[in-house]
Amino acid sequence: MENIAIVGGGSWGSALANLLEDNNKNVLIYDNDLKTINEINQFHTNKSKLGDVKLSEKIEASNDLDYVLSHSELIVLAVPTSVTRLVLEEINPLLKEAKLFCNVAKGLEFKTNKRVSEIVYDVIDNNLIKGFVSLTGPSHAEEVVVRKLTSVVAASENLKHAELIQEIFSNTDYFRVYTSQDLIGAELGGSLKNIYAIASGMLDGLGYGINTKAALITRGLIEMKRIATELGALEETLNGLVGIGDLIVTCMSKFSRNYSAGLMIGEGDNLKTSLSKMTMVVEGVKTCKTAYFLAKELKIQTPIINAVYNVLFNEIEPEIEIAKLMARDLKSEQ
Repeated sequence: MENIAIVGGGSWGSALANLLEDNNKNVLIYDNDLKTINEINQFHTNKSKLGDVKLSEKIEASNDLDYVLSHSELIVLAVPTSVTRLVLEEINPLLKEAKLFCNVAKGLEFKTNKRVSEIVYDVIDNNLIKGFVSLTGPSHAEEVVVRKLTSVVAASENLKHAELIQEIFSNTDYFRVYTSQDLIGAELGGSLKNIYAIASGMLDGLGYGINTKAALITRGLIEMKRIATELGALEETLNGLVGIGDLIVTCMSKFSRNYSAGLMIGEGDNLKTSLSKMTMVVEGVKTCKTAYFLAKELKIQTPIINAVYNVLFNEIEPEIEIAKLMARDLKSEQ
């Protein structure tokens, strides 16, 4: 597949477009923001998302969705999960033949609890879906666009489709893709880790140290595994790039929008104020609400998720929730 449509001209969509051009693919970006489109086409930058980094001059952006789709064999979804359904509803009537879908966003749909793969099969006529792959793992657009070494996972129930995405996105210079057939684990790992990134930012905002961060990451992974395996994922998947790998990078990196939002809350802002300062969508907020109610429905213990939920939506001070976590009954790690 040489012709690729990227739906969404944000940081990740732009960075992946640059990667694919490095890999000698023909890339078209669709976005509904004319300012972004004009900037990419005229100046080959996306400054509000990626700073002064220059994008390939071969990348073309358009607000004509029909044009972008008709010239592409592969559709890469790079929009926030909260708007994925709406975007797919625009895409469906424009498709004239089956396409392979690859999602690169990380999140769960609020109220339905659905993963992006499930939303795609909900909305797109199934005869127009050649297959679905999730490309996910420990990766920040800000590093990929400047060609820093990165490893991710292409997950699909169809191994051939995962291998095709692996081949399209991999190069020997800076981007390595592994494959997995555990689509459920890959999608859940990429979604749930954002909740703990918010918690990580809160801890740093409150002045806690690396000991605390280590505890958050390891106990957060336990909660992720509880939810994911209950929903059909393999535990070993969460031990890899899409679980512990993504959890580490998003809890430790200044590039994480979820971490940044949490940091502002830890420093004294409320949720509304912190989100108003962000230029990009903080996926972990809605994912936290989704996971909170999902865990209750599944009768799964998720004390950290509960604590983050209380801070975000019940406006309880982070220090109070931390004290409650520390006062829980002592127990075995296993």
